[in-house]
Amino acid sequence: MLCSPVIKRATAIGMRRIRVFAPLRLLSTSVETMQKDASSSFEHSKVLTLDTMNPNIRIMEYAVRGAIPIRAEELVAQLKAQPGSLPFTKVTPCNIGNPQQLQQKPLTFLRQVSALVEYTDLLESPLIETTRKLFPEDVIARARRNLSFVNNAAGAYTQSLGISEVRQDVARFIEQRDGFPADPNNICLTTGASGAVERVLDMLISSPNVGIMIPIPQYPLYTATLSHLNAHAVPYYLQEENDWQLDIADLQRSLAEARARGVDVRAMAVINPGNPTGGCLLESNIAEIVQFCEQERLVLLADEVYQTNIYTETNPFVSFKKVVSKLGSQVELFSFHSISKGMVGECGRRGGYYEAVNIDEQIMAQLLKLASVSLCPNVQGQMAVDIMVNPPQPGDASYELYQREIDDIYQSMKRRAKKLAAAFNSLPNMSCNDAQGAMYLFPRVTLPQAFVDEAKALGQEPDARYCMQMLEATGISVVPGSGFGQQPGTFHFRSTFLPPEELFDEFIAGFKSFNLALIDRYSKA
Repeated sequence: MLCSPVIKRATAIGMRRIRVFAPLRLLSTSVETMQKDASSSFEHSKVLTLDTMNPNIRIMEYAVRGAIPIRAEELVAQLKAQPGSLPFTKVTPCNIGNPQQLQQKPLTFLRQVSALVEYTDLLESPLIETTRKLFPEDVIARARRNLSFVNNAAGAYTQSLGISEVRQDVARFIEQRDGFPADPNNICLTTGASGAVERVLDMLISSPNVGIMIPIPQYPLYTATLSHLNAHAVPYYLQEENDWQLDIADLQRSLAEARARGVDVRAMAVINPGNPTGGCLLESNIAEIVQFCEQERLVLLADEVYQTNIYTETNPFVSFKKVVSKLGSQVELFSFHSISKGMVGECGRRGGYYEAVNIDEQIMAQLLKLASVSLCPNVQGQMAVDIMVNPPQPGDASYELYQREIDDIYQSMKRRAKKLAAAFNSLPNMSCNDAQGAMYLFPRVTLPQAFVDEAKALGQEPDARYCMQMLEATGISVVPGSGFGQQPGTFHFRSTFLPPEELFDEFIAGFKSFNLALIDRYSKA
């Protein structure tokens, strides 16, 4: 059979291709085989494992979002997928101070300004005429004012310490609150108060030998951050029998014991109003603390994010900055505030600030450098801080509505706090201090010995087991006292009083029923 020259050339080219590419295919096959073998051999030896990860993160614990809230999320998913499969119809998240999750209404003025800051076309022709029909003039004016701070670009980076005009408004707020001057250059806006606390602790802790005094019970942010930074938590106990005030003798004991162990104790954290306790410190107690820190050369960290959540006239909120100023103290002070709490309740916007008082100028420069690493706090959080510290004033179009919304939220919280404390105190195995401030109650629970023994046999904290069983039976998610720390031999849990007021009776009834049934069941054991 004769082949044309074209076919012959094609055949020759094809053969050459076979000869050239065959070794490549063999090589490719060998490489693939080696990759599969390598993949197989390394499949069970990852580079990043629990053994190779940062051990400080591995040992961190954060009870507010621990095992019980995780289980609560699973139950939420189950109720969506299988309605009616559980003995309750909804999960009530009382484990965290997250007001809007529990249907607290956002403040109209704040949301209106935020809307215009985000969608600036509403402030320009031709939409401005429609905007004037929907928004009060003071809202439009505030949005334009705040946009001028950032050259009309709310999505751009700001100064690392935060927008200078907002820091000036924060300084005026502090001056009006305390009656003493505040310097905007000593104020740093942050991504929530938690970010501020973490930044200051990062600055303080220079070695694993450093210790920070923290209250017991405490908000787990402090123990978690100290674990992360590989530092010592130096606990001191709040006095439950004295409305959670601080005892100077106990502070002295705690400090002396830590220093005797060689711990370099550098600072003391105070949460006022208290989380998880709901207590509010008397001014006289604050003065004792300031003097103690000055005498012992401790930096004072004042966590004051609940300063507007005050429900008693006997213990009004007094800032540490005010007491430091009145005493003429030279104690080094960082105080923290946030938009997440109070009646603002904008947790997800992550806005906060710290004020630094009596801090060395060289350290202020280092704090600026540390802030610069994160570029800037989020802009909407900064704008919300500005509204918190500089709300509508008398004569403004939004003033009456703003004040009415603030008062409605406040009065409702006050009623719910009183009602929940009464419910806890009505139970035979509970005692609970009244909520003087914050968003929480921290009742003490006496658990049947058989229940305690059962929990310990299972390797569980008794109050953690109690809270998990409460969740499984009622859908109510709270945090066990062991997650905050407590006096040895006592059991507590923390509950917010944020469920909607119209559902409060149902919430209390479910809790009471569970608690009494558990006591009855284990008392017979």
